[in-house]
Amino acid sequence: MKYYSTNKQSKAENLATAVIKGLAQDRGLFMPEEIKQLPPAFFETIKDLSFQEISLIVAEAFFGEDIEKEVLKKIVYDTLNFETPLVEIDKNIYSLELFHGPTLAFKDVGARFMARMLQHFAEKEGLKSINVLVATSGDTGSAVANGFLGVEGIKVFVLYPKGKVSNIQECQFTSLGQNIIPLEIEGTFDDCQSLVKSAFMDKGLNAQLKLTSANSINLARFLPQSFYYFYAYAKLAKQGIAQDLVFSVPSGNFGNLTAGIFAKKMGLPIKRFIAANNNNDVFYQYIETGEYKARPSTATIANAMDVGDPSNFARILDLYKNNHHDICQEISAYKYSDTQIEETVLTCYNQHEYLLDPHGACGYQALKDGLKTGETGIFLETAHPAKFNETMESILQKKLPIPQKLQVFMKGTKKTVLLSKDFETFKSFLLNEK
Repeated sequence: MKYYSTNKQSKAENLATAVIKGLAQDRGLFMPEEIKQLPPAFFETIKDLSFQEISLIVAEAFFGEDIEKEVLKKIVYDTLNFETPLVEIDKNIYSLELFHGPTLAFKDVGARFMARMLQHFAEKEGLKSINVLVATSGDTGSAVANGFLGVEGIKVFVLYPKGKVSNIQECQFTSLGQNIIPLEIEGTFDDCQSLVKSAFMDKGLNAQLKLTSANSINLARFLPQSFYYFYAYAKLAKQGIAQDLVFSVPSGNFGNLTAGIFAKKMGLPIKRFIAANNNNDVFYQYIETGEYKARPSTATIANAMDVGDPSNFARILDLYKNNHHDICQEISAYKYSDTQIEETVLTCYNQHEYLLDPHGACGYQALKDGLKTGETGIFLETAHPAKFNETMESILQKKLPIPQKLQVFMKGTKKTVLLSKDFETFKSFLLNEK
């Protein structure tokens, strides 16, 4: 399979090159030249398959031409070794809990999958040293850092905006050491993402360092997130209630929603999607007006969604051939302020004894506001509420227990490097670290 750039100004590449490079030479994002349709027989039997069995079939459709079957099977089975419950919260509304991995966030699957795939291709290509750059507004950094921790020959630089991630999120990638180097940037998530993209485009830097990205910019990071959608459908199909299925997706950099669109285009019977936004609502405004206007992100209590120029918007445009009408036929959008998010968390907890994190609260409320008669809705609960403990305790006015997985991280010592958002400063730091 070949992978082309969304900007269509550079040549198509094979999977190994696309994964190792992360970003195309023309600053575009890689896309597969073909989205394979899964056979009807798969959907007839999917309800009887395990999460790993389902994911392997989907992974083979994505990557089977380029990776040996046994290698791919090992990557999938090693990656998906934890549960993903589907919990009924309200009438026709379900939470798909994606936060039962090592860092208690949905990005664990994509990060672990990519780490293993990148290591496989690096060994095949004879690469001794790769530098992974990742910008994070919260959960990506911890998932990637822990997914790549201790992987020989791979050094990970985690760029995060100073003072704009939760304390627990910060502990999860600043206390690891080894091959993980946290960089605290004086700016926003968009500034961090801009530094990463600029690094890929700098010929002098790339001549001296082998760079790749572990953001959802990298197709090996975001495509595995489509596994969740197939699994959720299978769980409802087993109950005979998978018709007219709507997914509500908390949306920041839009990798998760894009993965869902891929699943639908592969034949998964999804009726439509809802993009749940916080005050960083550039996609909501695009749906409303047809105009995309990137702007600096603002800090909210749903910090992993604090993105003012989502990278994967380019993939969404590409999938729908830049047709605003077609996008609106399959994706609607809602937005919520911090106050509304807090009200949703409190109401859901009081009425259903279910604790939403701030991001899941956006997804849940979007279903409450947008689900139509006869539809079944699933919102993606993307992170454990305890990762935002200060916010949650402020909303609920009570102390919450912290899971053992998080307590381990909190015992570590924070070690980070403070940098400005100036690219030349960042470039100099990378060159000094080689």
